[in-house]
Amino acid sequence: MSFLEKPAPGRMLLDDTVPLTAVIEASQNLQSHTEYIVRVQRGVSAENSWQVIRRYSDFDVLNSSLMVCGITLPLPPKKLIGNMDREFIAERQRGLQAFLDSITQHPLLSSSLTIKKFLDPNNYSANYTEIALQQVSMFFRSDLKWEVVEPLKDNGWRIRKKFFLIKNKEQPKERYLLSWVDLGPDKFLSDKDLQSAMKLLTSLSTPYLCPLLFSSTSESSALLIRPFSERGSLRDHICKVKPRESYLKKYCNPKKSQGLELQHIKLYGRQILEGLKLLHDGGLFFGHLHASNVIVDDGVCRLMDVENGMLGVPSALRPAFTQLRKINTTESIDVFCFGYLLYEMTYGRPPDSVPVDQYPDVPSTAVVSVLQSMLSAEACKSGMPRVSELLQTPLFRDVQLQHSEKLQIKVPSRLKEALKTAKESLEKRLQEEQRGLHQHRRLTRAQSHHGSEEEKKRRKILARKKSRQSAYENEEDVSVRNNNNSGSGASSPPTCPSSPTPPVHHRACSILTVSLGALTAPPPPPPSSPPPTLDSSSCPPPPPLSSPHGAGGGRTALLSSIQAFSKGKLKKADSVDHSKPII
Repeated sequence: MSFLEKPAPGRMLLDDTVPLTAVIEASQNLQSHTEYIVRVQRGVSAENSWQVIRRYSDFDVLNSSLMVCGITLPLPPKKLIGNMDREFIAERQRGLQAFLDSITQHPLLSSSLTIKKFLDPNNYSANYTEIALQQVSMFFRSDLKWEVVEPLKDNGWRIRKKFFLIKNKEQPKERYLLSWVDLGPDKFLSDKDLQSAMKLLTSLSTPYLCPLLFSSTSESSALLIRPFSERGSLRDHICKVKPRESYLKKYCNPKKSQGLELQHIKLYGRQILEGLKLLHDGGLFFGHLHASNVIVDDGVCRLMDVENGMLGVPSALRPAFTQLRKINTTESIDVFCFGYLLYEMTYGRPPDSVPVDQYPDVPSTAVVSVLQSMLSAEACKSGMPRVSELLQTPLFRDVQLQHSEKLQIKVPSRLKEALKTAKESLEKRLQEEQRGLHQHRRLTRAQSHHGSEEEKKRRKILARKKSRQSAYENEEDVSVRNNNNSGSGASSPPTCPSSPTPPVHHRACSILTVSLGALTAPPPPPPSSPPPTLDSSSCPPPPPLSSPHGAGGGRTALLSSIQAFSKGKLKKADSVDHSKPII
């Protein structure tokens, strides 16, 4: 890939600061060895995960390559006999899991290329040193006054950033630092605006910013040249190490690290705040303040790698402030990073975690007051102070500066508007990531609470109460229904309002049928001829009547005789004169 080569369409810029987690899911025995299946996940999304298969020998090689850091890692020991036993494999798997946890949770080890390649070989298989050499060689072909003195291997923690010590042929005694860096996922400036911003940085000459002598950008990377400091960075000064050594050897477990004196804490802190204020007033954003990006030159602190934010490179402390939703602007990021730096200047090491509520004794209570305003739990919940507010604290207010004149950066209006838009896009991406992380934490807490033993016991008790209450309600319903059924015989059945009113002759037949049912006397013998008057088709035949006392037959005969009644068969009776006495 040449220096001016365009990135492939749809190229995804990977954020190397997103932490990786690794869990050994299972193991499988082959003929002569055991393989461990490791589930690796980037970030909090379970969808962004994959499997890698590693043998114990792979873990052993990884441990050997990390010995330079000076930390004893908990790798299980080797075993020559019985290493295929089931119990031994289970015990070794637990030990390898503890080993993975220790390296993935360490802030420096977890970001190293060695760990990334072990857990994510698909995305970190490229030879970044070889790529950087190709870029630098092409640059030197076009500019013959520069010459490489030596590559600075493992000088920085960034995987996609390489350093070279170079010299100018016109000034052979002077040494310069050349850095090649790949553009990152937070690059929101257009190529034209990025070139304008880099040109602006090379033209700046202020006491609190490290000068940038040369810059060249393409659509995928950037090349920069600045003066090389033989004394190293502020972190090198705190840890008392040589600047050209490997960063894992220098910073993982420093033996002689020591905090600064109070006067240096006040002076350096004030100068760093002045540099941040200068950037913010000019509409520029930084986001990469830490002890390795501060150079101390003749008693003056200068901010280095100011261009990182414009190149889209993620901040080294991004995993820390992504956890805190109140740190969602570029200024609050710089203030939070300054809190980390002030803690390191005071105690000789960065804080283990944030928030920080316990502070060891320091020479001045004013230092603790400023640290609490940025790193305490209350500060992380309510928000960071502004840079102007920190400058007015008793710790920095009375510090005398060598450069007392008012400094400013003049940014063209068009570039200032482009920087503002890029800054808003950067903040939006951060806030979206913070929301996703917040939702994941809430879901994790809910699942943990739901699966706890106390919650399971509470749900069982609640289920028993509901079961008893439901049974009691069912008993009440059965009792009410029984009472209603026992009293329904004395009351007349309700009439359905939707039933139509029967015709008159049907009602007459119904009344006649009911009346006949109440009679118990036997009827006279039925006539032989059919009834001529009543129409049997207009009156439906009544249902058969039954009686528990055997009166059903008499009633049926009586009904038949009535139906067979004919008026024409009646005989005419003689009239009786009631005026005459009957003898």
